[in-house]
Amino acid sequence: MGNKRIFLLLAFCLIFSLAGCQLMEPEIEEVPYEAVEYRVYPAPEGAYVGDTMPVVIDGRLELYYLYDTDHNGQAYHPIYKYTTTNFYDYQDHGLMLNFGGFNDPDMALGTGSVLKDQNGLYHCFYTGHNDSFTMRGMDRECVMHAVSEDRENWTKIPEDTFCSGENYSGEDFRDPFVFWNQDEECYWLLIAARENTLGGVVAKYTSTDLSNWTLCDPLYAPQSQYMLECPDLFKMGDYYYLFYSWDCVTYYAMSDSINGPFTSPADNVLDGSGFVFYGAKTAELNGKRYLCGWTGRTTLNRDSGLYNWAGNMVNHQLVQKEDGTLGVREPESLSEYFTIDKPYKAVRTEGKVKKGKDNFTLEAPAGENALVDLGMRASTMMLECDVQLDGAGCAGFAFGSSEDSNEYTGLVLDVDRNCIHYEGTALADIAQDDPMVTTHFAFEPNTIHHIKLVVENEIVILYIDDTKALSGRIYNSIDGAHIGLFANGTKAEFQNITMRIPE
Repeated sequence: MGNKRIFLLLAFCLIFSLAGCQLMEPEIEEVPYEAVEYRVYPAPEGAYVGDTMPVVIDGRLELYYLYDTDHNGQAYHPIYKYTTTNFYDYQDHGLMLNFGGFNDPDMALGTGSVLKDQNGLYHCFYTGHNDSFTMRGMDRECVMHAVSEDRENWTKIPEDTFCSGENYSGEDFRDPFVFWNQDEECYWLLIAARENTLGGVVAKYTSTDLSNWTLCDPLYAPQSQYMLECPDLFKMGDYYYLFYSWDCVTYYAMSDSINGPFTSPADNVLDGSGFVFYGAKTAELNGKRYLCGWTGRTTLNRDSGLYNWAGNMVNHQLVQKEDGTLGVREPESLSEYFTIDKPYKAVRTEGKVKKGKDNFTLEAPAGENALVDLGMRASTMMLECDVQLDGAGCAGFAFGSSEDSNEYTGLVLDVDRNCIHYEGTALADIAQDDPMVTTHFAFEPNTIHHIKLVVENEIVILYIDDTKALSGRIYNSIDGAHIGLFANGTKAEFQNITMRIPE
């Protein structure tokens, strides 16, 4: 009897202790949702960021860009500028270079590049574009030149304007990228062009004075695409990398020589399709290389998977793999911005869900969903976790269940299709609907993948394994909507979940 009394007493104490722990668990205060100023992904008020022209000068990243609006006239795309040192504080410098008039070759401006010459003068090479020139029997596009002593006040040099060379189309001749080649002691100019027999190429010119240019053989001619827009060339480690954009996607090729030949890796896309990340060029800041582009704006501000040209600026940090191929991650400096832990708890579950400390295991048969709702999403935050999936189905992040709708949509880690995608599809329809906006990723069964979500208002960017990103907009995640986890036709383990918000 004595032992029985002791056992009952211990059991009672254990129950009381557990109950006490539950009673002492702090309540999570639900702060009303309020949109924030775009600090990580800036855009000008009432306008959009188009193709970027990044350059680092005096330890600061200067991001020149094409300024786009919903009401462009005959003249459009002046060049504006942001600067930053940390990717969450941007200074808006406004207009740098304006477009010309009806009779000027730069009635519209196109992408270019900025550099400092050997004598300390700054140069901007950019695209002149005038649609009316085609009807007048003149080249529609050309390379133009402006100079500055302070990078705030620019003077155009019309006499340095030049058009396409022999065998190149005057309709498609744009996006000059100029840099000093130390080994050859001359300037190189790379440009997106169309050659009569090769199709889209990266054309190459050289100069010793930045005014007179000599046409060389194309640097890159894959004979696979109509154009190779926004070319950008740099060296990282033992390799040279050539970035370019077309088909609403940014690509890259690589070589062990600046002169090529350049070849495309088996997977040469680092972000998604369909204008979710486009026109990206690079710059090196504090020993790290960044890929600077934009995520487009969606049609009618809804989750349709249809994006228009230009939107908010997006900057990825490049990661070089052991085999020389590249990956992307969020800029490391964002850890200085998202510093406050945001508590979360399961406010609702569906299907088979096992809860643990900072982890959840979800399991659902094919055609069914398991779900855990983690409460209202913060307007800006970083979510980090490890995910392990079995060899079929899909899983990912659920958004929805606001006051206006009980429906969740999914940002999908798709094992069956080996890709990541989001297009506003309801969880119940994910397995049968074909993705629209994707980035390829080969999921390995029972392998732990590291995920980071960086969120600012409707912009949600997913990074996986410092290898791939999927940028985009999720309108079903704002205005008080909840964030959660889901699994469909798979077993998914989400571990080490943290959420952080700015101070």
